[in-house]
Amino acid sequence: MTVLVTGGAGYIGSHVVRMLVGLQREVVVIDSLETGHRDAVLGVPLVVGDIADKALVSGVVGEYRVDSVIHFAAYKAPEASMVAPERYFANNVAGTVSLLDVLVQAGVTQFVFSSTCAVYGTPKRLPVDEDHELGPESPYGESKLIVERMLNWMERCHGMRSVSLRYFNAAGASADGVIGEDWRSTSNLVPLAMKAALGRAPKLIVFGTDYPTPDGSAIRDYIHVEDLADAHVRALEYLERGGEGTVVNLGSATGTSVLEIVDATRRLTGTELPVELTGRRAGDPVAVYADNTRATEVLGWKPTRNLDDIVSSAWQWHSTHPDGYGS
Repeated sequence: MTVLVTGGAGYIGSHVVRMLVGLQREVVVIDSLETGHRDAVLGVPLVVGDIADKALVSGVVGEYRVDSVIHFAAYKAPEASMVAPERYFANNVAGTVSLLDVLVQAGVTQFVFSSTCAVYGTPKRLPVDEDHELGPESPYGESKLIVERMLNWMERCHGMRSVSLRYFNAAGASADGVIGEDWRSTSNLVPLAMKAALGRAPKLIVFGTDYPTPDGSAIRDYIHVEDLADAHVRALEYLERGGEGTVVNLGSATGTSVLEIVDATRRLTGTELPVELTGRRAGDPVAVYADNTRATEVLGWKPTRNLDDIVSSAWQWHSTHPDGYGS
């Protein structure tokens, strides 16, 4: 039987696909290639199309005998979702409804969902656990929470068990530098730091140096993309053992400041990394990091890679692929 990975040609999805293949699992990918890359799937069967295309999805599920799904296919920029919320609800929510409809008809009952810590909004306490109040502050976060709620009803009504993985900030690249993040379509801190370190951007802008943190910069929770991939595989295995539907945070449980990322980048790359320090952005919280206790208890998962691993792997990828997969 086969695992269908939607959005499997994207940044995180491609790392999950590669890990599944390394475990001798049968895999097929559906990806529109709107932000994904054909080369990222490394020869795994790829069907180019939209998850909202029921005929296409049904054909893939039948042809490849799909019995489980890991679902990444979604738009994922909170800022962009504030400009075009309808686009996010159409793709992230309505597209997932179409996908789930096909899967129910096909009898697929195992579903791993790529969710986000954005469902919590600005944390009221730290670290953030899964029982924290839910309060998305963007259509992106709201779209992910709607899907989580849908999945709860899919289990109650159709027996489709799911794990929603609420991860924090994915970063880094594969240890061998073969696959990684395309900085042309991201606003994430680590690739922006790499771009400035390589002279492909004039500088890295650091927003806020007067936060009540040890170095004055904001703190976020960075997780190596290969640790994230491992968690997705563990979530699938949990469902295959008969596990009930649940939600799980994926984070480091400590957090890293923006200036710690800057220092690590300078130290590990040997570059100056030009930086401009400026004021805070409206709405940016002081600190956000996860309580990952449930991930350990339910999935047997803990991150094994540290900040140096994240920065070193990102540098190896970006310095050899400055134009992404087109390099």
